[in-house]
Amino acid sequence: MSDDEKQIRTLIERWVVAVHQGDLDGALADHAEDIVMFDVPPPYEGVRGIDAYRETWPPFFAWQAQGAAFEIESLDVTVGGDVAFGYALVRCGTPRELAARPENRLRLTLGLRREQGRWVVAHEHHSFPDVSGEDATAVAEP
Repeated sequence: MSDDEKQIRTLIERWVVAVHQGDLDGALADHAEDIVMFDVPPPYEGVRGIDAYRETWPPFFAWQAQGAAFEIESLDVTVGGDVAFGYALVRCGTPRELAARPENRLRLTLGLRREQGRWVVAHEHHSFPDVSGEDATAVAEP
């Protein structure tokens, strides 16, 4: 594993801990001023800039205070020069939500770039699988 990959893995793991602890400063650390984030809740066109990104966290922290989990299950990192991306599956949900759908995982993708010798998150994308049409995809026997 390269030094860059280790640095990025540590950055992402530190971010996950900060998010789980409701640490706003920690959640914002290592993010670019011009971050673009696409999240599960609205706005569906995403948020742009660190100030807009900051505003998304208090409602999440309030929801998470109900005892929700936010834990990395798997993490992969790819580095190429001054850009990199990481993708992860995250166990994210309240005990009730996880009991109802124990297999459900938040999908996380992060785009990073090197700025002044350090890695920063420039793009963040969170999503859950759309399970609303699961039964509709089953093929009926003739």
